[in-house]
Amino acid sequence: MGIEVIGIGALNIDQIYSVARILSDGEAPVTEFSLSPGGSAANTIYGLAKLGVSGGFLGTLGDDEAGRMLLEDFRNVGVDTGQIRVRKAKTGATLCLTDKRGQRAIYVSPGANSLLERDDIDLDYIKQAQILHLSSFVGERQLEIQKQLMDRIYPSVKVSFAPGSIYAARGLAALSPIIKRTHILFFNRKEIEELTGEDFQRGAKRCLDEGCQIVAISLGKGITKGTTTAACYLATGDREYMIEAKKTKRAPGDTIGAGDAFTAGVLFGLLREKNLEECGYLGELVAQFSVACSGARAGLPSLRQLRERYAKPL
Repeated sequence: MGIEVIGIGALNIDQIYSVARILSDGEAPVTEFSLSPGGSAANTIYGLAKLGVSGGFLGTLGDDEAGRMLLEDFRNVGVDTGQIRVRKAKTGATLCLTDKRGQRAIYVSPGANSLLERDDIDLDYIKQAQILHLSSFVGERQLEIQKQLMDRIYPSVKVSFAPGSIYAARGLAALSPIIKRTHILFFNRKEIEELTGEDFQRGAKRCLDEGCQIVAISLGKGITKGTTTAACYLATGDREYMIEAKKTKRAPGDTIGAGDAFTAGVLFGLLREKNLEECGYLGELVAQFSVACSGARAGLPSLRQLRERYAKPL
C-alpha cells in the first residue's frame, strides 16, 4: 500500500511547563517539565500512523538533538521521513505553558522551519497520497509556498488544512487561495471566530462559501443545550452535525495537541469511508485519548484502543 496521507507543516520540539496558573503578570511555580515532539500537521500524521494509516511528511528541521528526536519519533510509528530536509540550524521549538484549568499559552521559535523552500517539495511524492494535510508556519515565505502549491498539486489529491491560531490571525483573505482548494478545513472555535469575525456556525458558512467542501470545528469544553453537550461541529454546503461529547472517566492531562488529535480522528474516518457524523465522533474519541496525557502525542491511541472505545467495526 502506498502513502495515504502526507503532511506539510512545522516540525517543533515542545518544551512543556505545567504551571499553577497562566499569568498576565507576576510569578507562579512550575510543577512539571517535559520535552515532546510536536508541530500541528506532524502530530496529526503521527496520530494517523498509530491508527495504521500510511503517512509521510515534508518539512525542515535542524542538525541537532531535537531534530534527531523528531525523526526517531516518526520512524517509530512508520512515518516516511525521506522528504524531511535537515539544515544547519536549530530545530523549531515551542514554549508551552499549561495549567490545571486547561488554559495554555504557546510561544513559537520557528528555527529551521523558516528554511523550507519551494524546491524542497516533491510534487511526484505528493501525487501518491489521497490527502495532503497542511498546517501553519510562522514565516511569510512558507505561507506563500503553501499558497502556490495549491495550483501545482494534482487534482486527485484532496487538501486538508488546519490553519491554527497563527494563520487565523492573518484573516480570511490571506488564506483564501488555500481554502478554495481545501476539501476539509479544521479549526477550534476561537480560531474560526477570529478568522471570520463571526460565530463559529456563520464562520463555517463563510469558509464554505470560499470553496472548501467540509468544515470541522472542535468546541473545546463543548456547547450545552438541554441535557446534551456538543464536542464538535461539522458542516458541508447543505448539512451540519453537532457531535455529542461522550463522557469519559479519564482524568485530563493537558490540551496540547488536542486539536491535532481531533483532526487525526476525522481524517481516519474519511480515509475509511465513514459518514461525516461518524468522522466527527472518531475525532472526538481520539481527542479524548490525547487529553488524558501530557503533551501532544503520548495519549494518542492505537487502532486496537480506538476500536475498543468506538465499539463499531473500523
